[in-house]
Amino acid sequence: MRLLGQLEVRTGRGQLVQLGGRHAPALFALLVLSRRPRSREAIAADLWPEADATSAGSLRQALWLVRHGLQQAGVPPDSVLDVRPESIGIRPDSRLEVDVVGFERCLDDRACGPEGAIELYRGDLVESLGHDCFAAERERLADRYEDALVTVAHRRLSAGDLTGARRAAEEVIARDPLREEAHAILIVVYGLTGSRSQVVRQYRRLQAVLARELGEPPLPETDAAYRLAMRHVVRRSLEQAAAVDEELRPTLVAISS
Repeated sequence: MRLLGQLEVRTGRGQLVQLGGRHAPALFALLVLSRRPRSREAIAADLWPEADATSAGSLRQALWLVRHGLQQAGVPPDSVLDVRPESIGIRPDSRLEVDVVGFERCLDDRACGPEGAIELYRGDLVESLGHDCFAAERERLADRYEDALVTVAHRRLSAGDLTGARRAAEEVIARDPLREEAHAILIVVYGLTGSRSQVVRQYRRLQAVLARELGEPPLPETDAAYRLAMRHVVRRSLEQAAAVDEELRPTLVAISS
């Protein structure tokens, strides 16, 4: 089951499980994320927080669509769903592979780590579903993903993979322009590969967003990264100038009599 990005459910044999409507996919995702049985009232309140007594009927319809989708894909619904008069949940003995679980397990496993985890993150949690009940979990997972990207960017920078470091940092900034550590990585990368104007431009972008959103200047470590980047630019310029001088220097030829 893919919950990161566009929701997708397949059987073990690869058969797509069609969940019709808007609320059936949201119901199944909600059940899979919690795993434990929950009261029908609590589930209905999550999916239809502003609805009245009609939410009970909406829940029954969504549950029927989930059961129908599983049945059509060749999965006995009762092998997955734990449906009782007062509660609905996922059977504890059901075999589910969920990308959210794999993503977090990878983050906590040193053998897999952040590099492997970011490969599993295809998008934010059920990003096509607009139900507010997913907002908190979506934000939590997004924060973990961005933290992983920052870690990856640092590691790639330390390993000399400047292109990889730049890409990871740029993705962080695209998702959250206030992630100052990603700006600092980009500043250092530009110091190693770019021009002085690129270093200054990135630093000024950071200054602008911090002033606008927080009313604060960059942190001292970011200023240190900026100074380091400028030293890299100057050093590279001196090396290039020395190379040019060496090529232009006239060659003296000794002629013996």
